[in-house]
Amino acid sequence: MNKKTITDLFFDLDHTLWDFEKNSALTFKQLLADYNIPVALPDFLNIYVPLNLEYWKAFREQRMDKETLRYRRIKDTFDRLQFSIDDEMIYTLADAYIQNLPEHNHLFPGAIKILDMLKERYSLHIITNGFREVQRFKMRNAGLTPYFNTVTDSESVGVKKPNPLIFKKALTDANCDPSGSVMIGDSHEADILGALQVGMHAIHFAAAGETPHNDCVMIDELEKLLEIL
Repeated sequence: MNKKTITDLFFDLDHTLWDFEKNSALTFKQLLADYNIPVALPDFLNIYVPLNLEYWKAFREQRMDKETLRYRRIKDTFDRLQFSIDDEMIYTLADAYIQNLPEHNHLFPGAIKILDMLKERYSLHIITNGFREVQRFKMRNAGLTPYFNTVTDSESVGVKKPNPLIFKKALTDANCDPSGSVMIGDSHEADILGALQVGMHAIHFAAAGETPHNDCVMIDELEKLLEIL
């Protein structure tokens, strides 16, 4: 990748700029207290976090729809905790989670500083598999919206990363060539392999200690983008 030929940077949102796990934990801490549910937050998260990742993979692969994802990730967590809770409360929690999640705005360290610097040299964009109605609230509340020229979400396009169509739509909206574009994201499958298959460059933000690979550059801190770009 020759940075002199790069014009456009495409970022994933959750787990890349927006600290999903931290914000999600704060949201569940609030909900468990608000609804007087006597479950320890660490116990809940120990089950919920990997379960949510598993179900998001199923959602990405179109083996689970949005409403089932929202319901089952909470229902199945309580089931595995052997905590009895009725469906009405499950749906209440699922809705409250979606409503409250964007109110927590923690970003990964240095995100705003890095975007300030990158925006001077590149056009910045978002490609996300997240729910449309939530992602824009997250961006607005976290102060991210002004940095990005385009936002491409899977619900609007009708397919999810790593499907090449969502990357092609993002490139079209940005009016740029894949050879001059870089995808920056946390998911090897969705972000990195998806971008590479349409001719984009990629940088893998592997803050969670993902398995090393040779498909592209890997970084564990956002600030390392400035060394590459």
